[in-house]
Order: sequence, then C-alpha cells, then structure tokens
Amino acid sequence: MDFNTMLNRAIRAARLDVTLFQEVEHDKSLTGEARMVVIIVALLLGVGGFLGGLLSGQITAALIGLAVGVVLGIIGYYIWAYLTWFIGTRLFGGTAEPDELLRTLGYAYAPQALGVLGFIPCVGALIAFLASIWSLVVGVVAVREALNFDTGKAIITVVIGWAVIFVASLVLGVALGVGAAGLGALQGSLP
Repeated sequence: MDFNTMLNRAIRAARLDVTLFQEVEHDKSLTGEARMVVIIVALLLGVGGFLGGLLSGQITAALIGLAVGVVLGIIGYYIWAYLTWFIGTRLFGGTAEPDELLRTLGYAYAPQALGVLGFIPCVGALIAFLASIWSLVVGVVAVREALNFDTGKAIITVVIGWAVIFVASLVLGVALGVGAAGLGALQGSLP
C-alpha cells in the first residue's frame, strides 16, 4: 500500500471526484486501503480529542478523548457502510455489495481528518463540524456511485443512515456520560 497513492485518492474523494468512486467501487484490492483511510482519520480525531483534553487540563479527559475518537470513528464507519447498504438496497433498490460501500465510504471519511483541529479554541468545533458536513456530502456522491442510483435517493439514504447513527451516538454518549459521572462521584467519595 503506497501512502502517497492513498493520500491522492483521499484528496480526490474530498474534491468529489466521481471517477474515483467509480474506480474504488469496482477495485476489490482497495478495501484495505479504504479501511486505512478510516483508521488514519479516526486516529487524527482521537488526537484532536486528546489535545482538547490536555488544553482543558484534564489528562483523563484527554485519554478518553483519544480512545473514544479512535474506537467510535472505526465502529461508526462499519455501521454507516452496512446501514447505508441496507437502506439503499432494500428501500431504494440500489445495486451494490456491502464491500463496495465499505470502499467508497472509507474514502468519504477523508474530510473528517480536519477534525484533528477540533481542539483549537473558538474555531476548532466549527472546523470539525464543517469537516463532518463535508464528509456527508462526499458520502452522498460515494453512495450514489456505489448503489447506482440518483442523487435524491443517495441524499435520503445518507440522511436516514446518519440520523440513525446520530441517535445511537446520543444514547451511547448519555449512557457513558452517566456512567462516567457515577464513576467520578464514586472516586470522589473514596478516601
């Protein structure tokens, strides 16, 4: 796997290069490379979370930010790909195999690499938010090409998948937040 070639593909994806998604959809040898794009982006998001925690003076929050950023980034990729495949093929009659979505959506994650800047006071959250929106737009192109249907169906497919993941993330975040708060309270009450 050539890093420069992978980086070039990620940049092409971020630029909404339709030919990239057509190439990636059909090239089974790029499944690992697409996964590597996701892993690198997840690591960058984790580093951004880590730096944010360090800047706030909370080493525990920094370590949790690192771990959560990496793990949720990778898990989110698989959930998004399989959920999108299911919605696109079952609800809208798209034609694709799950691996085609794994490849195209892997490259669609590329703009989220800017989330590493999320720790910057005042503008970091905005940069991370815009990178996520950019990734969703790239995801629409990726889904449209992989599932072989029109842009309208791709938008609906991506929005439904995103909404499901967003709600699941909120539920998980609340559960982990309550658990972390309880652990913090417990630790504070111990001698």
